[in-house]
Amino acid sequence: MSAVVAPALRRSRARWTWGLGAVVVVLWSLAGAGVFSGDVLNPAGVRQFARFAAGAVSPDLSAQFRDVLLTSTLVTVAYAAAGTALALVLGAAGAVALARTTWGRRSGWAGSGWALARGAVAVPRGLHEAVWGLLLVNVLGLDPWVGVLAIGIPYGAVTAKVFADLLDEVPRGGYEALLAAGAGRGTAALYGLLPPAAGGLLAYAFYRLECAVRSAVVLGLIGAGGLGYQLSLSFSSVRWDQVWSCVYALTLLCVVAVVAGRAVRRRLADPPPLRGEELRRDVVLTGAGVVTLALVAWSWWYLVLSPATLVGDRTRDQVSFLAGQAWPPDVSGSLLRTLAGAAVDTVQMSVIAVAVATAGAVLLSGLAARSPHPAPLRWVVGVLVRCALLVVRAVPPPVWALVLLFVLRPGILPGALALGIHTLGVLGRLTAEALEELDPRPARALTALGANPAAVWWYGVAPRAVGPVLAHALYRWEVAIRDTVLVGLLGAGGLGAVLATSLQTFDWPAVTTTLVVLVLLTLAVDLVSDRAREAVR
Repeated sequence: MSAVVAPALRRSRARWTWGLGAVVVVLWSLAGAGVFSGDVLNPAGVRQFARFAAGAVSPDLSAQFRDVLLTSTLVTVAYAAAGTALALVLGAAGAVALARTTWGRRSGWAGSGWALARGAVAVPRGLHEAVWGLLLVNVLGLDPWVGVLAIGIPYGAVTAKVFADLLDEVPRGGYEALLAAGAGRGTAALYGLLPPAAGGLLAYAFYRLECAVRSAVVLGLIGAGGLGYQLSLSFSSVRWDQVWSCVYALTLLCVVAVVAGRAVRRRLADPPPLRGEELRRDVVLTGAGVVTLALVAWSWWYLVLSPATLVGDRTRDQVSFLAGQAWPPDVSGSLLRTLAGAAVDTVQMSVIAVAVATAGAVLLSGLAARSPHPAPLRWVVGVLVRCALLVVRAVPPPVWALVLLFVLRPGILPGALALGIHTLGVLGRLTAEALEELDPRPARALTALGANPAAVWWYGVAPRAVGPVLAHALYRWEVAIRDTVLVGLLGAGGLGAVLATSLQTFDWPAVTTTLVVLVLLTLAVDLVSDRAREAVR
């Protein structure tokens, strides 16, 4: 009996330890943001905020601005499609190098090679696409390749890791048979692992396309064009009606991407039935593939992408010049102290963001989750909550930060809350989906026994939802630590603000040091998050 109780007791103690530690970190972060001691409110901005909110019911629908929105939307779609295509090519190539199956043994030179490959991918994955955009602008200027590469490089690294994990999970019978027949590991992985993993790979590819739409908007905020750029222009010119027109256009674009991606993923999860000896051709998946390929080809044409730009003399000279300027990195004591303080601000921003998003997701997920047979009022409320979550995750964090600066004083708090609002849209959706997948029988049993809705929630739903919700929250913390750089680039503090200052002053040694600190901090957060997820399982 003691052998069974001891592991359970250790898991319980570990959960309590992590839980109390999380509470302490959240309180520390709130204190660092000045919530307990400082004057964070800005009463003078309330009137301007009211004018901004009033623009929601009177967006600019003039024919002239509709043409501007259409052009901006096409640019955003083109960047998203081309960037996703590049990410998938890089991910497919990198997956074979990252998969454990490819390396075989997990010790000796094979284990070292696998670890080095994973470490190499962690560097581009640890930098936000906005950082890549700013760096690439200094190499390529305002060429459209900037937006494509800024999405393709980090997304390619993430895709390679996910694809490798998918390859490691498929049956290895065909792979081992090819090895036994004398094929190399790369060839065996290509023909023995990729086909059975094709469904999961395709589903994730469409998910990446959804994410790329939002990333393309973010890149527009730093000058790459598209909806993000038009949104920034309208905001800086105090045209709130145009701002809301951009927000609605962006939301509609995200709705199309989400609905299309979800339809493909559901089709893959529930494939068409067999007819005779052959699998019936799936019109939905075939059409989605044809449309996607056509979209990528159109994006290449629309953006006028020229491969010669990437290998031209100017590009090579600029890369050589910047590499010489950026090395060796600046390790002066003053910069390291500044980076240490900025790293603390970055962690505090990410912690507040995830805490706000988790609390909001828990409160709204019950309403956002779909019910098999909802009452009319419950159905209407659910649709409204899901639409609200879609809007808040469609709008980039920098826009929320600019809005919050109406009523909050500058500092890390506006940036943290902006990230929290955006993350709430994502985490609310993930939490609602987690609730939908729970076994409904315990809740039904409590309802049949006469329990009220609150009791059903607390005793029939919440205990079983804690694990998935916390796992999603910890994953979003990993994402938030990267997104803090985005709001920091626009003045919200943290490592992003230090990076922006270094780029503006062409202090390339400081840029190198800041990027190294950012990658190391990202890896540290990933490690802590992974350990915490193990504790709450």
